[in-house]
Amino acid sequence: MMKKIAFFDTKPYDKRSFEEVNKAFAYEIKYFKTRLSSETVELTDGYDVVCAFVNDELDKNVLDHLQEHGIELIALRCAGYNNVDLNSAYGRIHILRVPSYSPYSVAEHASALISALNRKTHRAYYRTRDGNFSIDGLMGFDLHGKTAGVIGTGKIGQCLISILKGYGMRVLAFDLYPNHEYAKSVGIEYTDLETLYKESEVISLHCPLTPETHYLINDKAINMMKPGVLLINTGRGQLINTLALIRGLKSGKIGGAGLDVYEEEAKYFFEDFSNSAISDDVLARLMTFPNVLITSHQAFFTREALQSIAETTLQNIRDFYDDKTLNNEICYQCGGNCVKPGKKRCF
Repeated sequence: MMKKIAFFDTKPYDKRSFEEVNKAFAYEIKYFKTRLSSETVELTDGYDVVCAFVNDELDKNVLDHLQEHGIELIALRCAGYNNVDLNSAYGRIHILRVPSYSPYSVAEHASALISALNRKTHRAYYRTRDGNFSIDGLMGFDLHGKTAGVIGTGKIGQCLISILKGYGMRVLAFDLYPNHEYAKSVGIEYTDLETLYKESEVISLHCPLTPETHYLINDKAINMMKPGVLLINTGRGQLINTLALIRGLKSGKIGGAGLDVYEEEAKYFFEDFSNSAISDDVLARLMTFPNVLITSHQAFFTREALQSIAETTLQNIRDFYDDKTLNNEICYQCGGNCVKPGKKRCF
């Protein structure tokens, strides 16, 4: 029987990429523009699978309704799953994700934020558009010979490290599970967070959001950093305490912030508010700083990444119904990717 997929928070580029890849799978996909929430969950009636994204709500109330509608599988088309109540899902609904797509896309975007902030190209663009060709106030610094701190050395972190080494930077790294063989092969140093904060001119975040990393960047951390440090976040918004970041920007301790994520982004990111006022006072305050560059969670947004996301998502669904080992299944019980050798299901 052909499986029916309810696809939420659809953007035109989602539909294009999934329609192309689905030619090889032939699923029946209904694309809903709305996000999944307690108000829209009734739309899942009659479907077998829900395909959700980072801002869809998958709390206990929504999960209860999904189970009532006979949904047995949630296929996340993203790596993060902090929007899912895994404790409520366990034992009732299987959840699959896309743990990686194109690490180059995110790493290259982080590099672009570093360069734009440092050389102030975003400000120079608007000056010349207005006929102002003065370069006063646009001075940056050579990245060559400076120190970069990379927090999280998974696939994305490693891709960024390659880019930073190409600039000729010294790289300090922190990871709860350091890969010393990798570090030796590429010529980087693992260190503690305090040393990384104190010695880095650029700090980039590439770690997952966990209870241990929530508000990793706070007042205490910022106070340890070098004056004028560039802080980059293409990971998760809640890695940074935004109010602490604003205090660091006001004091001059933070020389610039490049943010592709924001801790309260769900209402705004991926949507058009160009004709509306920004009611989030913290986000509005961030946007007043000339040395803050915000992009709307677009680091992943390349042709290669979208194709990979579509392929992995639809293959995850096929593997589930073909009773194959689910390498991308997640659950609260096992704390993340939890399939063990010879084990096809978490429950």
